[in-house]
Amino acid sequence: MQVTRELFNDVMVPNYNPSEVIPVRGEGSRVWDQNGKEFIDFAGGIAVNCLGHCHPALVNALKEQGEKIWHLSNVMTNEPALRLAKKLTDATFADKVYFANSGAEANEAALKLARRWALDVHGEQKNQIIAFNKGFHGRTFFTVTVGGQAAYSDGFGPKPAAVDHCDYNDLAAFEALISDNTCAVMMEPLQGEGGIISPTSDFIKGVRALCDKHNALLIFDEVQTGVGRTGDLYAYQGLGVTPDILTTAKALGGGFPIGAMITTASIAEHLKVGTHGSTYGGNPLACAVAEAAFDTVNSEEVLAGVKEREQLLRDGFAAINEKYDVFSEVRGKGLLLGAVLNSKFEGRARDFLVASTKHGLMSLVAGTNVVRFTPSLVIPLEDIKEGLARFEKAVADVVNG
Repeated sequence: MQVTRELFNDVMVPNYNPSEVIPVRGEGSRVWDQNGKEFIDFAGGIAVNCLGHCHPALVNALKEQGEKIWHLSNVMTNEPALRLAKKLTDATFADKVYFANSGAEANEAALKLARRWALDVHGEQKNQIIAFNKGFHGRTFFTVTVGGQAAYSDGFGPKPAAVDHCDYNDLAAFEALISDNTCAVMMEPLQGEGGIISPTSDFIKGVRALCDKHNALLIFDEVQTGVGRTGDLYAYQGLGVTPDILTTAKALGGGFPIGAMITTASIAEHLKVGTHGSTYGGNPLACAVAEAAFDTVNSEEVLAGVKEREQLLRDGFAAINEKYDVFSEVRGKGLLLGAVLNSKFEGRARDFLVASTKHGLMSLVAGTNVVRFTPSLVIPLEDIKEGLARFEKAVADVVNG
């Protein structure tokens, strides 16, 4: 069968509009399409491919586990899941782990746990969930309602109730909204889809303090920021604030689908037997690959390398901007960076993405005004330099019309 982009239109539900490019092979931070064209990957599958494409440690883990056991369901546990859970708890604040298949599922579990905890401990009146405008927490109906972007949640009928939003980094608005009836606050410790927006220190510490004051759980959605993306294993570790529940996915499997919710023992006990579940959650194949990814990323060398690569990218963007004057700032931390377009190019982020693809660079957007970059945490420095050279050609194309 000949596979073309047109086949997508024939057989796929039209909720995506993918590029004409169909990649067929990847190695490290380089990808080749059906025609043999090479791309530098500054997208990383939207912060998923934390070790690039076909990293030997991940390939070997998949091959080895693939010859042992693939699936059991949660009627039985398995060795890779238990090893990975132990490593997650050893490396974080958490005592307990729940495995899922995606970030949305991990967030769904976190929200259900928070509601169940509040009901058990405080009573049914304590049910409010607060989240933040421009936030993104997944595409299930519960998580898309908690995410602060109405465009994603409108048009599907009545939404889950008792979910309220305020602006990120507006502590006064948050303080006015939270009360003793708040059961949980869900937030990204660095907003991704919403435009690569970092929290101020006063804001994130103030949110923690107000959660404590009102006996509300603080949930950090680290689906995009976790597993080394910001230069810390998890972003909370660089912020001086510890959540009660944390969700992790994307880079956790290095490209193999897996998600996890982690929390303390006292909170976890409210997900009693039968209250929640997942057919594939904790799958041996997924956990074996994730363990290899986690072991590789959770090292001083890789985490320090993230900060080195961040600086190289920032210097490159600054040099490009000095020549072409297209960005107002570069936001973010580690290898979750967003180049914000200035007023002359406002709303044209996709134009930069399309031009980048033409010049052999894979990039992303975060809304209409931010070009987003989430490359491999171990991308070779030479690939960064070559990627920046290609991005400069793309910028020149857009500027020169």
